[in-house]
Amino acid sequence: MRRIQRFTVVLVCVLGVIGARATGQSGPAHSSDTPAAAAQTNKSATATADQTTSPSAAQSPVSQYAPPPAQYARAKAYSNSSYWHFFTNALYTLLVFLVVLRWRVAPWFRNLAERVSRRRMVQLIIFAPLFLLTFTILTLPCDAWDESLRRAYGLSVENWGAWFGDWMTMLIISLIIGTVLVGILYAVIRRSPTRWWLYFWMASIPVLLAFFFLEPLVIDPLFYTFKPLADTAPALVTEIEKVTQRGGVDIPPSRMFLMIASSKQTATNAYVTSFGSSKRVVVWDTTLQHATIPETLFVFGHEMGHYVLLHIPKEITIDAFIVLVLFYLGYRVAGWMLARWGTLWGIRDVADWASLPALMLLISVLAFVGTPVFNAISRHFEHEADRYGLEVIHGIVANPNQAAAQFFEKSGEVNLSDPDPNWFIKMWFYDHPTRPERVRFAATYDPWAEGKQPKYVK
Repeated sequence: MRRIQRFTVVLVCVLGVIGARATGQSGPAHSSDTPAAAAQTNKSATATADQTTSPSAAQSPVSQYAPPPAQYARAKAYSNSSYWHFFTNALYTLLVFLVVLRWRVAPWFRNLAERVSRRRMVQLIIFAPLFLLTFTILTLPCDAWDESLRRAYGLSVENWGAWFGDWMTMLIISLIIGTVLVGILYAVIRRSPTRWWLYFWMASIPVLLAFFFLEPLVIDPLFYTFKPLADTAPALVTEIEKVTQRGGVDIPPSRMFLMIASSKQTATNAYVTSFGSSKRVVVWDTTLQHATIPETLFVFGHEMGHYVLLHIPKEITIDAFIVLVLFYLGYRVAGWMLARWGTLWGIRDVADWASLPALMLLISVLAFVGTPVFNAISRHFEHEADRYGLEVIHGIVANPNQAAAQFFEKSGEVNLSDPDPNWFIKMWFYDHPTRPERVRFAATYDPWAEGKQPKYVK
């Protein structure tokens, strides 16, 4: 499932880090491919869709995640570098906040907006985009540094010009959404100085749900090409329909899409996104390039599990209430912080436009500390989707355990997944179970052999 934390992150990022890093699959953190390579990938995807090879026939049984020594070393090097990037970027962003506050950047933009007009709406249109643009440009080195790492390890195949074009596109989208939410924030602060944290939370959720609904229809196509899965891999769709019938779920082929991820990156993935009439399952073409039909059926079964088990609304609801707690804590600390440093920073009070970076700093720190909680919630849902995927392909795929285990092994090697993350790394970085955990579970989950009923698909 596409990471539901994007809902949370976009909400938090209005008071935190607005930019490409908040956009999950859609943003410029992804890479691009040359036309020749993309054509080759599409050709490979079509060939894969015609495969009927059983996973056990393709390679020896997999019981644990054990990449070859060279691949192990490469994955560890990449993973360790990405962890270093994460904490370094967090520290850099904190320093940006402190510099912006100490140099009174926000009061300068506030004064400019107030000189232009006394109308709040005009001030908002001037202040919010200027400040958010400045902050995002100051944190651009973090995005570029992360992209350079992905490029160095072959996960990104996009040239820098195309990457920057994607970054600019996401910047424009973020500025529009951010300006709307900043306007809502200060409207409720001025109306209710003591309960703004609650009213802002209530008012912003419909806006962000609308974003979540429109994202696959409007935003995602700005970054990737999507094709009906039935047009690109008809044999696969025929097999997928067996899975949907087994699960008693009506997911029509019109909601199954192939995303040309190879235009930007080499990693494999699939996800389910949105809700209502825009809800859809998306499989990356890089996944079809590396996976057999049985393996792809497991991937689809996993994503279908998110549909059936209502993971999207459940996780959005849980995360949203955690954000509410973060907002309340931010409200409690904001008054004390502005009383202590507000004069130094040129901030009149919490209702002042210039308080935005202080509120952003507060919520960003709280969200950073809350990262392990968000990750733990997501890991639970992803584990249950793995269980559902194994159950729903049972009786359709000859060896469902090996189909899943071999897919996790192959995709782990392609994605340079950490082969042995410790508990601290798991807590801070993993919104899915770790690769060793997923391989182990896929290889051993077999309630039928023990005479037990499966949990979800009877």
